[in-house]
Amino acid sequence: MLIPRTEYLNFLIDWKEQQIIKVITGIRRCGKSTLFELFQEHLLSCGVAPEQIIAINFEDVDNEPLCGYKELYEHVKSRMLPGKMNYIFLDEIQHVAHYEKAVDSLFLQKNADVYITGSNAYFMSGELATLLSGRYVELKMLPLSFAEYVSAFPDTMNREELYRRYVYNSSFPYTVELKSRKQVHTYLDGLYNTVVLNDIVERRRVQNPAMLKSVIRFLFDNIGNTCSAKRIADAMTSAGRKIASRTVENYLEGITDSLLMYR
Repeated sequence: MLIPRTEYLNFLIDWKEQQIIKVITGIRRCGKSTLFELFQEHLLSCGVAPEQIIAINFEDVDNEPLCGYKELYEHVKSRMLPGKMNYIFLDEIQHVAHYEKAVDSLFLQKNADVYITGSNAYFMSGELATLLSGRYVELKMLPLSFAEYVSAFPDTMNREELYRRYVYNSSFPYTVELKSRKQVHTYLDGLYNTVVLNDIVERRRVQNPAMLKSVIRFLFDNIGNTCSAKRIADAMTSAGRKIASRTVENYLEGITDSLLMYR
């Protein structure tokens, strides 16, 4: 079952066929790929032929040969139908080396409507922002709102119980399908470690992952409170884990760039 993501879907509908690149960002597993599925279903219901939709998910190992920008561009170009609008969906495109060159070249095609997703803020930095400046709109996607979460359950279910589940099990869409809290915790733990190790430790070249996790735990315990790099460093030092404010700043940049937290 696909959970309706009406607000996000309406954004894509409003920008459909506009001569601008649609960029969807959000933390891993927040539902970006599902949003693409929902929008593709909408296109088909509006009379778009399946051949006009070109969708590639770069987390699928079958698409690994397309992880070079030239190979990607040639593949998509060969599948485009002349004389018709082609809807191009490139999911988790940060896996493609120099993908901005392929995206820019596809954008120049008059019969291409381009949509891309990425799971962290890095892929919207540097060359892409420079190359595509003024030629893209960004949709910042979050996991499920409570209203979206409720829509996944029968109307007869108690709202208070659903809210307890929402708070305890998290708002990540896949947790709706899990049957036990143990499964939920295992899933969330794996997701958390993937974000920390792949999007922060590796990207920021963190030398002390244990210290990074301590900083993240401190931040989780202080949601809604004003925090500074110095305050965090002082708290870590008081707990017997000395860390410099500059190192904390580096961690904070990695945490927010991974979309694990927002300022």
